[in-house]
Amino acid sequence: MTTGDLMTSQWQELGAPGGIEAYVHRPEGEVRGAVVVCSELYGVNDYLRGVCAELAGLGYVAVAPDFYWRSARRTELGYAAEEREAGLVLMRALDRDELVADAAEALAAARGLAEGRGVAFVGTSMGGHIAVRAATELRFELAAVFYPGWLLNSGFPLVGPVPPLETAERIAANGVYLLGFCGGLDHILPLEEWQEAERRLTAAGVEHELVTYPGARHGFAADRPADHDAAATADAWQRVHEALAERL
Repeated sequence: MTTGDLMTSQWQELGAPGGIEAYVHRPEGEVRGAVVVCSELYGVNDYLRGVCAELAGLGYVAVAPDFYWRSARRTELGYAAEEREAGLVLMRALDRDELVADAAEALAAARGLAEGRGVAFVGTSMGGHIAVRAATELRFELAAVFYPGWLLNSGFPLVGPVPPLETAERIAANGVYLLGFCGGLDHILPLEEWQEAERRLTAAGVEHELVTYPGARHGFAADRPADHDAAATADAWQRVHEALAERL
């Protein structure tokens, strides 16, 4: 970290002492809004902190909640097989209602830091799911999600008995614009499921745009060489930046 980074980024409690914390990165200049940055299963690691730094560089306060806090504090995992397994254990311990409560805490903190501007949720994989779930329960301006899992199917406690797009009409009622990205070769979020998500959102009257990158895999925007797709990543983030500028 540079000296400037140390001055603008820190961990802080979001609500009651001993509760959820978030890694918060503030811009050095004018605040253009706030973004709740939801991690994939690896926690608030170097990659996610880098995303926060980039958003702060554009003028947004980045708030990255530690959703694993009940099991392990300030988790930051790498991509080795054993670390992925550790992340899966933590992910399977997450509870839907607790996640919604944590998302609400993060939203309240982001509203307080946004200086009167709007708030977005941005998430990748597990974090994308959390952002969509938050949109069914909370009011904010934008959800930008990369390859979000379990939109239409359950099976994990974090999803609960009703997957988020079963109640897509709540996203419309909350006024959240949904911008989503998926790779055509995604093995976790198959193209047929992505297309069904499109139909559900349209039928529910959700303002949205879902983008598919034909040759990209799950995790194409992350910093894992086997999955990374530079062209898809650049295009997706450009769309996110435009949506943030327009809606916040």
